[in-house]
Amino acid sequence: MFRLVFFIFLGGSVLLFSQTASKVKVTFNVKTKGISKDSVVYIVGSSKELGNWQPDSVALKKSKDGTWTKTILFEKGKSVEFKFTLGSWEKEALNPDGTTPQNHVLLVSGDTVLNYTVESFKSGKKIIEGAITGDVSYYRKMKGDGINSRDIIVWLPPKYHTDISKRYPVLYMHDGQNIIDPATSSFGVDWGADETADSLIKSGEMQGIIIVGIYNTKDRTAEYSYSDLGQAYMNFIINKLKPFIDSTYRTLPDRKNTATMGSSMGGLISLMLVWEHPEVFSKAACLSPAFKIQELNYVPFIEKYNGPDKDIKIYIDNGGIALEAELRPGIDYAIKALKEKGFKEGKNLQIFFDENAEHNERAWAKRLWRPMLFLFGNELQ
Repeated sequence: MFRLVFFIFLGGSVLLFSQTASKVKVTFNVKTKGISKDSVVYIVGSSKELGNWQPDSVALKKSKDGTWTKTILFEKGKSVEFKFTLGSWEKEALNPDGTTPQNHVLLVSGDTVLNYTVESFKSGKKIIEGAITGDVSYYRKMKGDGINSRDIIVWLPPKYHTDISKRYPVLYMHDGQNIIDPATSSFGVDWGADETADSLIKSGEMQGIIIVGIYNTKDRTAEYSYSDLGQAYMNFIINKLKPFIDSTYRTLPDRKNTATMGSSMGGLISLMLVWEHPEVFSKAACLSPAFKIQELNYVPFIEKYNGPDKDIKIYIDNGGIALEAELRPGIDYAIKALKEKGFKEGKNLQIFFDENAEHNERAWAKRLWRPMLFLFGNELQ
């Protein structure tokens, strides 16, 4: 047993949090067939111990009998999802029949040894599902002070080029490579933000909007949390990206018509943007958000706030499988804090839970229409 102690800096004061955690050993053994002698097998998964889904950050070691192995310490009671790769998602481990497997799921309950056999990996060519719907533009390597450069994708609504007198609200979405273009999505499946928006706009259920996708970087976790990089990332959006979008496109630049959306850590930074910068953003959608999990905990910033009521709207949802279940206590904690600050469901707060949903792009795509209508539905205008 050991004690974790960490600090959260809140308005000049320091909140001290401590918790006792028990670490257990999980050993992963993987037998492979037919890979080249210079290949390296990696484990990739949903926690920092597993590289936070970076496919080439946690390598296994090859033993004398050819088995790839690694022992990792996890907190007891933790739920993790994971897969195996040869260093990229284009070389992901396959099922025996050649199909792409679902995530392995592990609820850590004690020291254990897990044995796997991988008969084949993807050939290196990315399998892409779907295509882009509508008009998109890319802006490469946009620079920001104190953070990595990143690409930006901009999606324009139907009739943008024909009705040249009309101006549009803007939705800023995080993990931008995963939301519109399946060719750039980490897993070959995107959110379908283009298809969902296009359909809702053409049906008259939602007003036309411009979607701005902000690509993530290797510093994603820090940039999407309460850290120096997180503050720099928010400053980049507010002081560099938004002025560029407003000067390049026919936007409605006021706070009422500016929203943000993201999932997991992207859900956390979406809440941070609308909470800390209500002069810029009036609404946020937080899908499967990491409000409080492991060392992350943004909820005290809500609890300690004692200023005037914030004129903002917040959408929060979550699934129920594996990592989604692990995120749920922190989400419930944040919802409680928001309600104590006067937020009311059906007014400026919307909550949705799908107990059968996993933590991935396919699941977020399935329910994306809900936050889209919450943010920009015509019946709300």
